[in-house]
Parts: sequence; C-alpha cells; structure tokens
Amino acid sequence: MKFLPMTLLVAAVALSACTNPNRFGGDAAGSGNPTGGQPLNGIGDGSANDPTSAAYFNQTVGDRVLFEVDQSKLTASGRATLDGQAGWLMTNGDYQAVIEGHADEQGTREYNLALGARRANAAREYLLSKGVPAGRLRVVSYGKERPIEICSNEACYAKNRRAVTVLAGGQTS
Repeated sequence: MKFLPMTLLVAAVALSACTNPNRFGGDAAGSGNPTGGQPLNGIGDGSANDPTSAAYFNQTVGDRVLFEVDQSKLTASGRATLDGQAGWLMTNGDYQAVIEGHADEQGTREYNLALGARRANAAREYLLSKGVPAGRLRVVSYGKERPIEICSNEACYAKNRRAVTVLAGGQTS
C-alpha cells in the first residue's frame, strides 16, 4: 500500500510530459503564432512549399528531362524544364548539382553508359548556356544500371531515358 502514492505520482509526472504545449494553437513561447514560430508562407521550412528547398526544386521546377530512343538531343519539353532549373539554380547559389545520365535496358552496358554520359552532358551544356557556373555542375552516367521502371515495354523504357539533376549542399537549418 505504501507504494501506491509513489506509483500515482510517477504516473502523473509521466502523463504530464505527454501533453502538447501547442494544443491551444499557440507556440511554446506564447507568441500566438499557430505554426510554432514557423513562417506561414512555407519559405525557409525546407518543404515543397519553400521555393528555396530541394523538395521545391524536385516537385515544382522538375528534376528530370526525358529523351527519345538512342538520342541525347534535348526535346522542347526538356529545354523548358532545364530553363526552370537554370533560373532556380541562379537564384539559389548555395546549391551544387550532379546531373545523372540514364538509359533504358536496351543495348549493351557500354553503349548505355556512353549514351547516359551524352545525355547528362547535354543537360549540363544547356544549363551552362543559361549562365549556371561550371563549378557548380558535375555529370555522372549510370547507363542502364539504375532504372526507375523495370519492365520490357515502351512505357518503362521512356521513363528510364533521362537526365536527373540531383542537388547537393544548400541551406542547413
């Protein structure tokens, strides 16, 4: 019986630690900001709503361009995506980019590595022509080694013929 008061005290302390200080819509500092001190416009929070974030780049600007069969020539759609990437990279100078070249599963490993390199270089050259500094861009080719779709039909092949801009660096918060 003498352990009952002690047990109740420990349980009360444990349960009080589980309460949410923001349960009434205020932040912990009591400023009345319902987002807990975070900006309401999404800027600076690293989400896809933050125009300075890698998530925004990937989802809104677009991180990949697609190519036709056995081609490394940019399509009109690819150039439009790269225009957006160039603008974003020029505005967000604290990011570096690695442009990955990919190919579908057709052809030899060597051929697809070379084709992936040509695709990555086509995207890099386009970004350079739009003013992105060369020191911020690297290229790598994976050929057919990293497919995003695995099946033997044109719909899958089309998704694998791509150059993907992968961001590195950026804001740390």
